[in-house]
Amino acid sequence: MNKISTTLNPASARPEDTRQEQWTELRSVFPDLPGAGKAVGNRHSLSAGNAHLPEKPSVELFKQAQTWLDALDSRVLVHQLRHLLQQTTLNASESGLRALIQRHMRKPSRINADRDKIDFLLVQYFALCAPAKIYHKQIELGDTAAVMKPVLGEGHSAPLACCAPLEKMIIALRGFRSVRDMLKTNFIAEGRKVKEAAGAMFYDPSALLSFIRFNFLMRRTLIELMHADLIAIRSGLQQLEAAGTNTLDCRHSGSSASEPVAKIRQLADEWKQPFQKDYTERTVNETFEKLLNLRSDVEKGLEQLTARSAATATPRATAPAAKSVPPPTKTPAKAAKAPEPPKEPETIPAWTLRIRLSRFGSSSLPRLRRVAAR
Repeated sequence: MNKISTTLNPASARPEDTRQEQWTELRSVFPDLPGAGKAVGNRHSLSAGNAHLPEKPSVELFKQAQTWLDALDSRVLVHQLRHLLQQTTLNASESGLRALIQRHMRKPSRINADRDKIDFLLVQYFALCAPAKIYHKQIELGDTAAVMKPVLGEGHSAPLACCAPLEKMIIALRGFRSVRDMLKTNFIAEGRKVKEAAGAMFYDPSALLSFIRFNFLMRRTLIELMHADLIAIRSGLQQLEAAGTNTLDCRHSGSSASEPVAKIRQLADEWKQPFQKDYTERTVNETFEKLLNLRSDVEKGLEQLTARSAATATPRATAPAAKSVPPPTKTPAKAAKAPEPPKEPETIPAWTLRIRLSRFGSSSLPRLRRVAAR
């Protein structure tokens, strides 16, 4: 019998014991909730710190807290929840995230908004608690189950038939080389269809593990691809500078028609991941759109450089043929050697640093697909 009390298989208990368990969870997240409530217009009437919440609540105080939390839940959508976590310490709190997950899983009836919050919170928990070595490997269901054991219990790593499409998409992710490759797919929409088709089976621990793994690998792949695009941009700029190119037409990425290459290189070197405190879907969209457009500008500059090099090399190579036949005593002049074509950008190196995925949500990808079609 599983000794871990989880939200999916709660241990039998008296009402007062269940109330105490829920109260303990509330106390673990409460210091961050007043600010979250104000951010969405939910007035807060409880004490604002752990020290002011007694270890054992009265029935009246317990009901008051639950009523306030229910009101907060009804106002906060999943994209707002993501933003609120960035403004609090909950995103870095194992106990806090676990408490929020348990609260949502404990609801007797759940709507789609609850399902989406649970889906989001579970992958946040995994991203926070997964050991560093997991970030370097192909994550399997057993790895996911080990990390999620405090929340989902154990013995749930057998895949379900309803989650089979997720595995096919995970395999396809391994062949992507650019953010553009990701954005040309319908993986986000297809993943949502699998989630909706699962119905009540979505809450089965084995299904939850499959969705956690899929969501995490989607995030990780997108971050790796972003770094690959940056490497390609920096490599292209290095080739342009070596060939004596000082300016580049960057109107496609929102800059001037004669942007200094040194300035573009500085921009690439200082590129910030869209996972900062001011993270929103809009800022993520703009960040990746500018990244892809900048790579297009650099690649166009390389194409023009190759064309100019080929045009310059051709007359030099044919020049000896236009001259009169040299005397037998002289050695014919050698044709000029055409410059070598630019090398392909290096592929992204193996990860040596842990990726902080807990500040990124893959729900922004659908809006970026229009960029990939360009």
